[in-house]
Amino acid sequence: MQYGLIGEKLGHSFSQEIHEQLAGYQYELRPLSRAEFPAFMQRADFAAINVTIPYKELVIPYLAEVEEQAAKIGAVNTIVKRGGRLCGYNTDFAGVLYLLKAHAIDLAGRHVLILGTGGTSKTARAVAESLGAASIKLVSRSGGPAADLLDYQQAAARPEAQVIINTTPRGMYPQNAEQPLLDLAAFPQLEAVVDVIYNPLRSNLVLQAQELGLKACGGLEMLVAQAKYAAELFCGQPIAEAAIDEIYRKLRRQKLNLALIGMPGCGKSTVGRLLAEKLGRPLLDCDKEIVRRSGQAIADIFAEQGEAAFRQLESQTLADIAKEGGQVIACGGGVVLRPENIQALRQNSLLIWLDRPLEQLAVGKGRPLSPDAEANRRLYQQRAPLYQQYADYRQPCAQLPAETAALLAEYWQTI
Repeated sequence: MQYGLIGEKLGHSFSQEIHEQLAGYQYELRPLSRAEFPAFMQRADFAAINVTIPYKELVIPYLAEVEEQAAKIGAVNTIVKRGGRLCGYNTDFAGVLYLLKAHAIDLAGRHVLILGTGGTSKTARAVAESLGAASIKLVSRSGGPAADLLDYQQAAARPEAQVIINTTPRGMYPQNAEQPLLDLAAFPQLEAVVDVIYNPLRSNLVLQAQELGLKACGGLEMLVAQAKYAAELFCGQPIAEAAIDEIYRKLRRQKLNLALIGMPGCGKSTVGRLLAEKLGRPLLDCDKEIVRRSGQAIADIFAEQGEAAFRQLESQTLADIAKEGGQVIACGGGVVLRPENIQALRQNSLLIWLDRPLEQLAVGKGRPLSPDAEANRRLYQQRAPLYQQYADYRQPCAQLPAETAALLAEYWQTI
């Protein structure tokens, strides 16, 4: 290949889209097992590559030259072939700096915990040192003999931590549901959380930080920034700094789902279909997917197995659907009853409440929890506060579904 990315698992990567937008060259994703890695590096059949987990340190012995900063860090994420010689760089350093600056996260004089001990951890540590952190502790499952290497139990006993940076793959696609190994509520002095994971857009660590009112960001801006600096090395010419924010915003919008929530009968399936057509996106209808997976109508699941069994199936189905990006998702009316559903959706989605007045909601027609107007009124009283609590945006329903879809398409252009 000419240009590309190597790593052990690359199914989560956005790098191809970013590089091809940045510089227009063809960029290949090349997953390599640990057994395949040595032969690939010995052949060095490429012009320039990026390197990700777990090879940022392992590539160094194959390089004829390593820039001073990368050598000091002990991790390389960019390799350029010059005159047959492999030269290594670390553009992650500049990427982390960009991310911190973009979110006004100050490390000067702060006590910093860095989760993980791999190549990106080394980069994050070098950044923290350069910015004047008061203390830096690395955290791994096993800890270690060094005073600055803690296990998670030891880290949890350090309430003075003010900034936490995650450089591990915990919670990364496709293991989106993995929970953080540290409870952020245990750190009363905590100001900010940075997670280098970018798929999902907001990991469970970032979501918890946001719920606690902390500054928090995922790694998508870092990914775009380091790619920009790598592309400049690939091509030997500068790329405008403004390209980072431009591509980040475009990519974020491209990957975000629009998840429609609201009462049974409010029109989520119909509006979702029309909106998906307008935006050129796939529609994922959670109720239809439950029927497909179970081979049963929803009313039959309720009748034969009960509501609890249906809710469990709904949560499993939604968790699978919500992992992916760039979709319109029509959620079941009761999706707001389980907090884990909201958490799964918020990783990659904007939640949009289709708010149709109670008197206009359809009842009956196989809806097991709203067979008549009175049952629907009780259901509305229970659920409307939850829709309001969880929605990122409330869309009053117009008279016709097509009008509602058009209004949402206009809203989408403003994001």
